Amino acid sequence: MLRDSDDGRDLREYLIATAARLIDQRGTAGLAVRDIAREAQVADGVLYNYFEDKEDLLVHALLAHVATVMNSRPQMPPPGTGSVAENLRLFIEIGMGALTRVVPAFAGLLSQPKVLKRFHAMVGGDAAFAGAAATGEAGDETGHGPGPAGLPAILTGYLSAEQRLGRISVTADIDAAVTLVVGAIHGQILPRVLFAPPGTPITIPPDLAGRLAETVLGGIAPGSPRPEAPV
Repeated sequence: MLRDSDDGRDLREYLIATAARLIDQRGTAGLAVRDIAREAQVADGVLYNYFEDKEDLLVHALLAHVATVMNSRPQMPPPGTGSVAENLRLFIEIGMGALTRVVPAFAGLLSQPKVLKRFHAMVGGDAAFAGAAATGEAGDETGHGPGPAGLPAILTGYLSAEQRLGRISVTADIDAAVTLVVGAIHGQILPRVLFAPPGTPITIPPDLAGRLAETVLGGIAPGSPRPEAPV
């Protein structure tokens, strides 16, 4: 708990961090102001000195939670190193791991559209979920940098760099590839979170990431070339 001498800014960030930690541990379903206040060891009313309402605190805590997850993820290898197939497999595994921690927080908010609407607006609307968001404060084009770039941004930056290096066809549709891969990642995690009983472990076939990577790179039409072998 913060000392009385700490300023309001520190206390506000402390409350956000506390709420984000609770979200990571137990999700957002049923998370009440008193739970956050008790964990932070402050009176319930203190929270309203720093936030407009519970929704305001939850939105900032969600942002902090997502940032923590994305900034703590394993880093993609630099473009031009390893094999594209192996790097894409690694990205898929990283993405599934990140969503496994992030999605439960949002699943608990399906009955609270005000929070979801505020979050959507705070991250920049629909543009924040597009591959073109791979620049600016969210980090550099490969997803490295101080901010939490999203999965589409990270993959768009990586594949674009590999395309410039000649390791991906110059005619390859990067946006379509990103949509396929990120969509497949969401498709594996979302149903397991939304439709399984609470607390059910999320299990993914161990070879799925590699098979997805090979299919995206090699295609499915007759005569499609096989992707390069991992090195």
